[in-house]
Amino acid sequence: MDREKVLDLGKRINTVSKKEINLMEFCGTHTHEIFRFGLRDILPQNIHLLSGPGCPVCVTAQEDIDYIITLARIFPIGVITFGDILNVPGSEGSLNHLRAEGKDVRVVYSPLDSLKIAKKNPQKQFLFVGVGFETTVPLVAYTLLMARKERINNLLFLSLHKLTPPAMRAILEMGEVKVDGIIGPGHVSTIIGRKGWGSIFNDYKIPFVIAGFEPEDIMLGILKLIEMVEENRPQLLNAYRRSVREEGNPHALEMINRVFSVSGDIWRGLGYIEDSGLKLNETFSEFDVKRVYPIKFKKYENKGCRCGEVLRGVLKPTECPLYGKVCNPQTPMGPCMVSSEGTCAAYYQYGEN
Repeated sequence: MDREKVLDLGKRINTVSKKEINLMEFCGTHTHEIFRFGLRDILPQNIHLLSGPGCPVCVTAQEDIDYIITLARIFPIGVITFGDILNVPGSEGSLNHLRAEGKDVRVVYSPLDSLKIAKKNPQKQFLFVGVGFETTVPLVAYTLLMARKERINNLLFLSLHKLTPPAMRAILEMGEVKVDGIIGPGHVSTIIGRKGWGSIFNDYKIPFVIAGFEPEDIMLGILKLIEMVEENRPQLLNAYRRSVREEGNPHALEMINRVFSVSGDIWRGLGYIEDSGLKLNETFSEFDVKRVYPIKFKKYENKGCRCGEVLRGVLKPTECPLYGKVCNPQTPMGPCMVSSEGTCAAYYQYGEN
């Protein structure tokens, strides 16, 4: 971190800023970096940062967790996934509870590891659960291509991948919170490019800055947004040029399109959003676990958890009656406290009151 540059940007923001301004950072990594480096303390009190639904684990629908748990309890299938999702509570426990019951639940750091596990255990069937935004999808797509090439027939896939622009559009359309500017997610933009946000900007004409994750990147993004708001001069600005191109990553996008098709999906806290999910296309339907196992289960929602409102920027974690009491990282009541990118986890870790 360039401390002097960060402080200088803070001074410039204080000089330029006059209005009450609400800025939403969509990305959970931005949320955690803002807290970790104490950037809120540098900003004037009239600048309010709202955390959006930028945590893929947090927005995973509870019914998807329930599907995985029900499936693993009924059938002798091993579950392979990333670590963050293990403690996300479903209606009847979590994937960690499945582990405690003796079910085969494995954590990997790369989707490609699922191929190794399946090949080492040819007599057992496995399910890889893919979670993430556009950033993680290309490697999952490549894993599926390799599974087909190597004729691995004991590995199924569940795509819980989400597309971020439709969710951002949904929040703006809901109008529950006043959003004057958006700190755009750098990781996602590396894949979809500046162009990927064009329709949202054209429809809403809201100041939008794609920002990196270093403190000076974030502060620069905030400064640019404030200048736009103060001057009533909205732009769609790429302030993360070292990683983000206008067209994004064409090779990654082509790979995604080979394997997945766009579909409607359910987001925790936002509900059903058109064209916001990715499902395996017809060419790869034999890998789709829901086609192989179309099981039914009871739907239940923990009404005490206010994670959905936190994800929409309506509520601060500290305004939830469960926060810091029955809900903490050791005993999370909802995914916002579970995930390393969750807003509740950030507030708790960095002692925000």
